[in-house]
Amino acid sequence: MSELTKLPNIGATLAQKLENVGITAINELKETGSENAIIRISTLEDSGVCINMLYALEGAVQGIRWHSLDKERKKNLLEFYRSHFNSNC
Repeated sequence: MSELTKLPNIGATLAQKLENVGITAINELKETGSENAIIRISTLEDSGVCINMLYALEGAVQGIRWHSLDKERKKNLLEFYRSHFNSNC
């Protein structure tokens, strides 16, 4: 099992996607950041990227459940997501 699954919000599926784009360790995810991580994941076939995935990644970076993200940070992430991707889930 991936060490990434020790982080909040990161299950086996998201951990596998991160590993597929070269992010294999907790410190690598934190250094990469949520925005860069989702851009990398979006290059995968059938990536399934959505706003909730971006929130999950940011929560993992911060070490909290994504539901507890600061409202301003969520707003900034949503703006980022909308500027880079057309879909939403």
